[in-house]
Amino acid sequence: MAATLQLSQLISALSYALDITEGQPEGHCVRSCWIGMRIGRALGLEAQALWDLYYTILLKDLGCSSNAARISELYLADDRRFKQDFKLVGPGLPQVLGFVLTSTGTHAGGWRRRAESILNVLRNGKEMADELIQTRCHRGADIARQLRFNENVASGIQSLDEHWDGSGRPLGLAGDAIPLNARIALLAQVMDVFHATHGRHAAREQARRRAGGWFDPALTQAFLDAADDQAFWRQLEADDIEQAVLALEPAQCAVPLDEDYMDRIAEGFGLVVDSKSPFTAGHSQRVGDYTERIAMRMGIDPARRRWLRRAALLHDVGKLGVSNTILDKPGPLDAREWEAVKLHASYTEAILGRISSFAELACVAGAHHERLDGQGYPRGLTADAITLETRIITTADIFDAIHAERPYHPPTPVPQTLELMRRSLGWAIDPACLAALEQVLDQEGTVE
Repeated sequence: MAATLQLSQLISALSYALDITEGQPEGHCVRSCWIGMRIGRALGLEAQALWDLYYTILLKDLGCSSNAARISELYLADDRRFKQDFKLVGPGLPQVLGFVLTSTGTHAGGWRRRAESILNVLRNGKEMADELIQTRCHRGADIARQLRFNENVASGIQSLDEHWDGSGRPLGLAGDAIPLNARIALLAQVMDVFHATHGRHAAREQARRRAGGWFDPALTQAFLDAADDQAFWRQLEADDIEQAVLALEPAQCAVPLDEDYMDRIAEGFGLVVDSKSPFTAGHSQRVGDYTERIAMRMGIDPARRRWLRRAALLHDVGKLGVSNTILDKPGPLDAREWEAVKLHASYTEAILGRISSFAELACVAGAHHERLDGQGYPRGLTADAITLETRIITTADIFDAIHAERPYHPPTPVPQTLELMRRSLGWAIDPACLAALEQVLDQEGTVE
C-alpha cells in the first residue's frame, strides 16, 4: 500500500482535516498551496526550496487544534466560527474592535456574562492573543518535526503569523527576519480566504492594502502579477485543483513513503486530533495501542495489525470539525449538539476516503460508533456489516472513553470500566473483542 502512495497525496488529503479545524471551506490548504507555489516559482526558487514551501503551506495549520479549547474558554465562542471570522479581520483598530464585539461571548449563556467576557477581552486581548498564537505556532512546528520535515518547513509554520512590519506574532519578527516560507504562506492563505468569501477583486484589494504591513511588498507584487493571468484563477477555482497541486511537488525532491513513515504520519495527525481538547490528550495513541494489543490477542497477523493501528490512530480525525463548546461541555448535550458530535464519524470517513488506497481504512475507522444492534452512527450498520477490525477499534475506543477523564465524568478505575462495558455486550460491544481486551489487561496486571 505505501509503495503506491506518494507523500504529497497523503498530506494533501490530511490537510482537509486542518481546513475544518480552522472553519475554512474544504481545500483551503490545497488552494493556498497553489497560490504560494505560483509566487515561489515567480521568485525563481530552486527545487528544494519549492519542496519546503510546498509542505509549509499544506501543513501551515498543524498547530491549529492546540488552541481551540482555549479560544472557547477565553472568548466564550465557537472556536471554529471564531477562527473563520478572524481571518477576515483587517489590520485596522475599528475592524478589530468590531470583531471583538460581535464574536466574543456568543456562547456565554446570558447578556451579563457576555458583557463581562467582552470587557475581559478589551482589557487583556493582547496577552490572550499572544498566548493563543504562540501555542498554535510552536505546536505546529513541533508536530512538523515529528513528521520528519526539515527546519525550513518547521520554521515556516512557526512564523506563519509574523507580519512584514513587525506587528505579528509570536516573536514580532520583521522584514527579512521572517522566514520566506512563512511570508509566502501568510500571503497565500489570506488571498485564498478573501477569494473564497468575496471573490477575485477582494483578494487583490487585500493584497494591495496589506502590502508593507502584513505582507512583503515584493511577494505581494508577485501575487498581483499572477492575478493578471486568468488561467491562474481558473485553475484555483476548478474542481481538479487538488490534482493540479499534486503535480507541483518537485519530483526530484520526493521523499519515499515507507511503512515506518506511514506510521509516523498517522501518529502525528493523532497528536493534532488529541490537541483539540484537554480531555482527549493521548486518546488516539491509547486507542491505537489497545487496538494493536487486542488484535494480537485475537490472532491477526502483524501486517494487518500495523494497518489497523493506523486506522485507530486516525479514527477521530473528524472531531477536528466539532466545536470545543460541544466537545468540552461538562453537562448533557442537547439534540443539536449531539447531531454535531455524530458528524465526526462521517468527517473521518470523508477525509481518509480522499486517499484511494485508504478506502477500506476510511470505512473501518469511520464506523467506530456503529453498533451491533443497528442503532449506531453514521450509517446505522447492523452486526453483519460491521467488520472485526471496526469492532476492535470500537472496543478500544469505548474502554478509553470510560477509563480516562472526560468533561462529564472523572477517571474510572479499570474494574468498573470493564463492568460498564459488559453491560453493552452483544448490542454495542463484540464479546470476543472485550474478552481479548480483558486478557490483555489481566496480562499487564491492570485489572485488580
